[in-house]
Amino acid sequence: MTDLSNLPSTEALKAQAKRLRKQLQDSGVVVSHSKSLELVAQQHGARDWNTAQAHASNKLQLKVGDQVRGRYLGQAFTGEVLGLFTMGDGENRQITLHFDAPVDVVRFESFSSLRQRVKGVIGWDGCSARKTSDGVPQLIVEGLCTG
Repeated sequence: MTDLSNLPSTEALKAQAKRLRKQLQDSGVVVSHSKSLELVAQQHGARDWNTAQAHASNKLQLKVGDQVRGRYLGQAFTGEVLGLFTMGDGENRQITLHFDAPVDVVRFESFSSLRQRVKGVIGWDGCSARKTSDGVPQLIVEGLCTG
C-alpha cells in the first residue's frame, strides 16, 4: 500500500492539476481537467483522483494566525496558532498555540497551574501521539473556530 501521509491539501492538488494542464497545453498536448487531476493523483502515489482527494480532505489544514479550538490536557480551549512547523518525514507538525484564556492543567482542587501558551506535536488528524495517563491525547486541535 502506498503511503499518502505527505499528500498536500485538496486545494494544492487542484492547483497542481491546473498548472500541469496549462503546461501540457502550451506543449501541444491537450488533456481534460479530470485527466490532469488523475495524473497529479498518480504522481503522488494515489490510485486515482478520488483516492487522493479522500486522503487529502482528512487532513486538518492549519496556518499561522488561524483561530482554533480543542482540548489541552483534558481542558477545552480556543486560541490562535502562533507557530507551525512540519517535522521529520512530514507526518507530524510542531504547533505553538496561544489560548484566549489561560487553562488550568492541574486537576487537584488545592493546586493550580495555568497555561496560556503551549507547544505540542500533532499529527494531520490534529491529535498528539503523547497521551495522558487515561489514554487521551494530551493535545487535540479540532479545527477552526467559526464566528
